[in-house]
Amino acid sequence: MSAFSRFTPLIQSLPSTIPFVGPEAIERQRGRAIAARIGANESGFGPAKSVLTAISEAASGTWKYADPENHDLKQALAAHLGTAPENIAIGEGIDGLLGQIVRMVIEPGMPVVTSLGAYPTFNYHVVGHGGRLVTVPYAGDREDLDGLLQAVKRENAPLVYFANPDNPMGSWWTADRIVDFAKALPETTLFILDEAYSETAPTEALPAIEALIDRPNVVRTRTFSKAYGLAGSRVGYVVTTPGTAQAFDKIRNHFGMNRIGVAAAIAALADQDYLKEVTTKIAASRQRIATIATDCGLSPLASATNFVAIDCGKDAVYARAIVDTLMSDHGIFIRMPGVAPLNRCIRVSTGPEAEMALFERALPEVLKKLA
Repeated sequence: MSAFSRFTPLIQSLPSTIPFVGPEAIERQRGRAIAARIGANESGFGPAKSVLTAISEAASGTWKYADPENHDLKQALAAHLGTAPENIAIGEGIDGLLGQIVRMVIEPGMPVVTSLGAYPTFNYHVVGHGGRLVTVPYAGDREDLDGLLQAVKRENAPLVYFANPDNPMGSWWTADRIVDFAKALPETTLFILDEAYSETAPTEALPAIEALIDRPNVVRTRTFSKAYGLAGSRVGYVVTTPGTAQAFDKIRNHFGMNRIGVAAAIAALADQDYLKEVTTKIAASRQRIATIATDCGLSPLASATNFVAIDCGKDAVYARAIVDTLMSDHGIFIRMPGVAPLNRCIRVSTGPEAEMALFERALPEVLKKLA
């Protein structure tokens, strides 16, 4: 059956795209259950027990829509961050917020600057709103701040994106470099600073909230999906000036938040002891992954996230073979960057010891098979 004929020309011109093939789809395609789910940058350590209690208590109220103003979550975030509730916008994970930001700024044909090989979901939103991607290659497995700035000025771009710490490489820039970059941008360029991995990053990688809070052209996106262990709840937020934060109210789905997820996020913020515990586990698991890789003759890259990129020493074909064979032979789900030269690497998420042990046993067998 042909598609509906009255789709817009833009929609008709776009391919049907899924930025990431989910592990559930891989299970269906391969006809094999996943034994170690260490590919999607989720937290296999899960949320705090206090959060699970809050989820259980909120479940009976799931017949009600969530508060469209997200008042309680904004208050909790403001207290946690040391800012005002008016500085915060709430959304359905960073992915949902990215789509809203692109919609607010980009009209068809407008240039959007990002790194070549950076977060594909952002690119998906840009293309879906008719934007023109202008990409800058990574330099030394880090996003090239000077190159991004030059591209912004050359293109007079209204929007620039990068993540710090970075996905997919796990690398990072120091806070002073981030602030310098923001200050060097034209006032007409909106800067998305994606800080999805802020909780796992070293202190020196994160600008203080007050360092950028007065800049209306800077939006910092954060999430409860990573260290807080709430990826399935879809709760993200933006920190910016009150005027920029208020602009989200013009286009957002005011009843888009998950009531149970909001309750979980508020409880997660209140349990900072658990956050310290889980970030310690993530750091230990990063070291565990690095050791496994080194013992196999591969080169782990330094990471400030909840995953480790591992340089496999060859090309994308070899890296893809490792990813596919780990899944087909052992049920171990990992991913890899999609663009050269980053795609010489595989990417392994941190997780509980049982999954690390499976990876430790399987990786040497896979490398031997592919030799």
